[in-house]
Amino acid sequence: MTTQFPDDFKCPISLEIMSDPVILSSGHTFDRSSIQQWLDAGHRTCPITKLPLSEPPSLIPNHALRSLISNYTLVSLPRPQSYPDPQTLIRTLTNPSSPVDSKLNSLDQLSRVSKRDSAVRRRLTESGAVSAVLNCVNSDDSALQEKALHLLLNLSLDDDNKVGLVAEGVVGRVVAALCGGYAGGDGRAVAATVLTSLAVVEVNKATIGAFPFAIQALVSLLRVGNGRERKESATALYALCSFPENRRRAVDCGAVPILIELVNSGLERAVEVLGLLAKSKEGREGMMRFDGCVEVLATVLKNGTSRGVQYALLTMNSLCCCSEKACLEALKDGVFEICVEKLEDDNEKVRRNAKSLIQVLRGKHSMR
Repeated sequence: MTTQFPDDFKCPISLEIMSDPVILSSGHTFDRSSIQQWLDAGHRTCPITKLPLSEPPSLIPNHALRSLISNYTLVSLPRPQSYPDPQTLIRTLTNPSSPVDSKLNSLDQLSRVSKRDSAVRRRLTESGAVSAVLNCVNSDDSALQEKALHLLLNLSLDDDNKVGLVAEGVVGRVVAALCGGYAGGDGRAVAATVLTSLAVVEVNKATIGAFPFAIQALVSLLRVGNGRERKESATALYALCSFPENRRRAVDCGAVPILIELVNSGLERAVEVLGLLAKSKEGREGMMRFDGCVEVLATVLKNGTSRGVQYALLTMNSLCCCSEKACLEALKDGVFEICVEKLEDDNEKVRRNAKSLIQVLRGKHSMR
């Protein structure tokens, strides 16, 4: 199918048709997910021109190209498959006498048709589908709840929908699914992912964080969830804790010791959350109360991925700037020597954070 599109519709990185084209400061356009991965890896140059980017890099939505791609799809390409009218599927969901199997089938078809088509997602949110889906999220049937959460996740993909979904009460139902969801399925993991998606919009971070039990439910899932649930919960906390007040809430819910244990067991996503919590006084104090926190971070510095090292350095910087004890432990664990090695790292953020930590450790050491 992609060969029928003009080459300009394809992302220069993924070579796939762009679903969310954005313009870099270099003037070149990329699919948002692809260029974000490039930036998250620490690159600060344009993948095409290799010229430096502004800091922080700006991603400007290319609405004109997105519209062209959407219109080209609607006009030029044959539809490989026809779906029933969405309104018919929604009526099946809202009808109290509809069998569970019929509702499951309706959710499946709505999920398929909405996964890659933003126009369908927009029509569904405008046609009253959300309340019907939320009723299914509230169901005692685990399969029905899980499929409804998948559809909610699809509907939340578009930024224009995110605030409206929160206004319709999505957060309360999703948090209830987190708290009382069925272990063994994917429902709780998908519920956490929905919160991550909604938290992309800044105003939603505050709304979700202030919702009763939202952050507490994510922290609980960190503690008792399976591997995927813990990863998705940590990702949701990372999205929410870029809002300062949510850092205090996460610390109050006991996130710090759980996150350190998860870092120690290999979940590097947890160290990203620690990097944000360390920006708060409460977060730093919680980390220093945990015996061995600095040692765990030092292990990530030695053995972690580039992103894990980046956030371990960020966390260590925050701790050592405010704590003589953290500096002494870092020096004992060989962090200074590790930082010197990291000055040659390919990742610019790793180099910058390593240089900053070296300066902090030198300053504290010279004061002794």
